[in-house]
Amino acid sequence: MTTAFRQPPHHRNLTCVKEYRCRRPECLARSAEYDRTRNRLVAYGRWQPFTDAEPVRQHIRMLSSFGIGWQRVTRLAGVSNGGVSRILYGAPHEGRGPTKRVRTTTADKILAVKPSFDYLAPSARVDGTGTRRRLQALVAIGWPQLRLGREMGITHHRIIWEHVRQDVVSADTARRVKALYERLWNADPIDHGVSPRFAAEAKQRAADNGWVPPAAWDDDYIDSPAAVPDIGEQIDRYTAIAEDARWLMREHNYTAGQAAHRLGITRDHLHRALSQRPEEAAA
Repeated sequence: MTTAFRQPPHHRNLTCVKEYRCRRPECLARSAEYDRTRNRLVAYGRWQPFTDAEPVRQHIRMLSSFGIGWQRVTRLAGVSNGGVSRILYGAPHEGRGPTKRVRTTTADKILAVKPSFDYLAPSARVDGTGTRRRLQALVAIGWPQLRLGREMGITHHRIIWEHVRQDVVSADTARRVKALYERLWNADPIDHGVSPRFAAEAKQRAADNGWVPPAAWDDDYIDSPAAVPDIGEQIDRYTAIAEDARWLMREHNYTAGQAAHRLGITRDHLHRALSQRPEEAAA
């Protein structure tokens, strides 16, 4: 008489082998690796199958505040919904509160999920600070709003600002602007077909509004509302133009006309800056 084996509910963890006698090669290999790891850690006195659940619980809540809901965390971490639900809420129908201990392997998987735009659902709402700063920084180096809209596939540039004037934006908008910024932050608009006139107008718009260029932001903190730009030593516009133009002419053998074109200003404007800010005074 043969023994009827119970059908394993799934093959994602060790229960299929340990409790249900699953004989799939991949499941047997996973079980054997677990046993080897356990025996090695036991031998070194480092076997800790369970750990405190509170840091894991706080991490899940932090991710949730960032816009990554706990059910999305379970998918990203590759753990069960039920396990994460018990970490957060316990089992109220059984009269049990949130679990106090959790498997170390489960904790490691959940803690490995970091707050990132890449993990957010497209419609998730996130803080719009970094998105605004990135667009404003691109305008500050001469990218007109209309061109930025075209680069994002938006036919009317005002849609950009309608997206980001609010305190929050969609994760999809944040991702698209971040990708745009990473592509254009060190690109010269004039080299990409933007007319010097429109580039100059964009820079002036940014100056009038106090928008700073990409160089003023640390990439690690540009999304933080508490971050402040590093604009370095304050110098007037004519001094900045004269210094940039002299560098282009000295290091790259630009003519005055070419330097003016690169800087998005007229040749007369450049000559005024050079005459009013002689090199000795700048030094």
